[in-house]
Amino acid sequence: MRGASDHLSIGERVAFYRARRGLTQAVLANLVGRSEDWLSKIERGEREVRRLDVLTELAAALRVELADLLGQPVLLEDDHEHDDVPAIRDALMAPARLSRVLFGVEDDGARLPDVRQVWRLTEGAWDHYQRGDVGRTVQLLPRLIQAAQSIETRSADGLDGWAVSSRIHHLATTTLTKIGESDLSWIAAERAMKAADQADDPLVLASAARAGTHALLAVGRYDDAIQLGQTARDWLSRQLRQLDPAALSVQGMLDLRMATAASRRNDRATTTQLLASARAAAEQLGVDANHWQTSFGPTNVALHELSAALDLGDISYVTEHGPQIDSSPLPTVRQVAHQIDLARAFSYAGQDANAVSSLLTAERKSPQLIHHNPVVREIVRTIHRRTPASNHRHSPVRELAERCRAIQ
Repeated sequence: MRGASDHLSIGERVAFYRARRGLTQAVLANLVGRSEDWLSKIERGEREVRRLDVLTELAAALRVELADLLGQPVLLEDDHEHDDVPAIRDALMAPARLSRVLFGVEDDGARLPDVRQVWRLTEGAWDHYQRGDVGRTVQLLPRLIQAAQSIETRSADGLDGWAVSSRIHHLATTTLTKIGESDLSWIAAERAMKAADQADDPLVLASAARAGTHALLAVGRYDDAIQLGQTARDWLSRQLRQLDPAALSVQGMLDLRMATAASRRNDRATTTQLLASARAAAEQLGVDANHWQTSFGPTNVALHELSAALDLGDISYVTEHGPQIDSSPLPTVRQVAHQIDLARAFSYAGQDANAVSSLLTAERKSPQLIHHNPVVREIVRTIHRRTPASNHRHSPVRELAERCRAIQ
């Protein structure tokens, strides 16, 4: 069940899976090149795992997914208590998606969806996502995915149809990744790229590859994310010699996605190189734009530089420089991600009041992006655990923990 046992901390999940695998602390610690004392403190919650590459190594040693240690998604409920993720799953896993030969469409008189109308609805759903209204996006996606399937099967030669299908599945990938549904996001990413292959549009394919990097990052496959991003970036460069703003934005975002992957595998040199490439593209673009829903520009590059510094362990740099960056020119979803990064850094630095303040700021912008986020729940749970019991009742951190379902 989604959200089951989500009250456990990362350390408690490590201990749970270690016991399930029949491993001692000494054996697991040796597998990841750490001391038994280090692992013992992790499992008891006396020490935090601050680097995702270390969590990825632990997950590999325990033979589980990275998401199993980070925490599973809870029910995504908006003000109307909508949770349509199961409907997205049904749309993505419909048997007709498995074979166009076996499930060939007969002329049953059904009306083919108007590609232009579906495109407009898709762009509207992207707008909802970028404004942080993830619940509304999730509600729209099942019908959009079904429309994409109909367009693909009934007008296989229509290039615009393939392009809109790719954009729909790209949106599904990004949304599902954001809410922790990593397995579904990979299915959506694969569909996005298959449709993009048929679209005969370099930007459609490169943008779909960006969706693929999202899905790969979500499951800790950092080397694969870099390989996909670099391949797509090189291919786009060969296809479009005269870079227009849209192509420049997509290339820049591929650089940023790869920089994120490099920082999460603790590769400082590659991270620095990729961030410099993205910064050069942003300077050439000159503005904070949103071509192809990339939010690419100087501000987004600055936010990714902070996020990379956080993954690389440069906590003091993030706490000092992070609050000085004005993220307001960017869509809400990026503003919220920035506040979450600040909260992580403040929590690692023991500045709990600042961490809670950052999360409350983000919650006011988009409650949904905060309440179901496994990283947020871990931050809040950690702060709640080290807050004196006398301060718990009606405290902001306890109330936030309850809203995020971080505590029982």
